[in-house]
Amino acid sequence: MTNSSKALIGIIMGSSSDSRIMKGAAEVLDDFKIKHEDQIVSAHRTPSRLDEYSKHAEKMGFKVIIAGAGGAAHLPGMIASHTTIPVIGVPILVYNDKHPKKSDTSKFSAFGGLDSLLSITEMPSGSPVVSVGINKAGNAGIYALKILANEIPTLKNKLKKYKSDQHDSVIKESEQLKKHGLTEFVKKKFK
Repeated sequence: MTNSSKALIGIIMGSSSDSRIMKGAAEVLDDFKIKHEDQIVSAHRTPSRLDEYSKHAEKMGFKVIIAGAGGAAHLPGMIASHTTIPVIGVPILVYNDKHPKKSDTSKFSAFGGLDSLLSITEMPSGSPVVSVGINKAGNAGIYALKILANEIPTLKNKLKKYKSDQHDSVIKESEQLKKHGLTEFVKKKFK
């Protein structure tokens, strides 16, 4: 792993159903070869475990915690209130697929994830949590890498290359669009 054989980042989520979204953060960290430790910690169902986890994260020397939660989304804020480690919150759109009703045509929260976003971003003064967009765990991974890059020069260089590759990809697509025209471009790109 980059300059470390131990986990530098903790990824936590409120329930196993959040793992579908939170894997986006893990995939980004894996791509950059940054070791992370992943756990389920429910702010509401396992409050004592939340306190234990915050102590564990500090003992392990985590540099960042990425915490994903849906609905009331108290996990990011509660973990931030227990530690000085920076916390990146991932608001998760709650899906009603654990016990769906056969007549239920709606598969997700009536609030579309806005409940989670507001819960994470509206922390009281003195207990901040940074938040990414709804279901944007990959962005949380990138943000965590940016924090680590302040201490790891090789990671900073990898992030610069990542941004450069993004730039080059957009330029290449733009050239293809110009060359083939919008109609043909869309047919080829999204067939």
